[in-house]
Amino acid sequence: MLKKEETVLVLIDIQGKLAEIVDESAFVINNIANIVQGAKVLELPILWLEQYPKGLGHTVEEIAQYLEGEQPIEKITFSAYDNEEFVTKLEATGRKTVLIAGIETHICVYQTAAHLLDMGYEVEVLADCVTSRTAGNREVGIQKMLQLGANMTSVEMCLFEIQQIAKGDAFKAISKIIK
Repeated sequence: MLKKEETVLVLIDIQGKLAEIVDESAFVINNIANIVQGAKVLELPILWLEQYPKGLGHTVEEIAQYLEGEQPIEKITFSAYDNEEFVTKLEATGRKTVLIAGIETHICVYQTAAHLLDMGYEVEVLADCVTSRTAGNREVGIQKMLQLGANMTSVEMCLFEIQQIAKGDAFKAISKIIK
């Protein structure tokens, strides 16, 4: 079971034109916006990465609008774990369960998940928050992450799993987000 005090959300490279041309772009961007809002309600730390923003552009506005006050971590490596700033910030959270959302599933998401698993983290891939330019590459990335020991979840499943109870202000706020 996902636990609030053990979980961190990691957003990978939801940027520029690439975010607009990936398979099921609008669906995935909407789901990532929802998981970011839910993570804020649940007070989960969020680590936000951008791959070479000077060349690829910045995080799409549909998501960036919910990340006010947060700063993206710039990277040029495919795996976020190869970025020293990311590792430092991840370790500073003290959390060992990583929810992953982003693009592309078979490259940056996969390599980040593989590294995290190697380093002893529990990885929960938000299956409705990852995509690639093609559905086939998305599927290959998901299958490889499963083979390595990652778990799959969805926005609605993980938010209610962390919430655990169907009452209170957080429950009401999450219910509004996912509808």
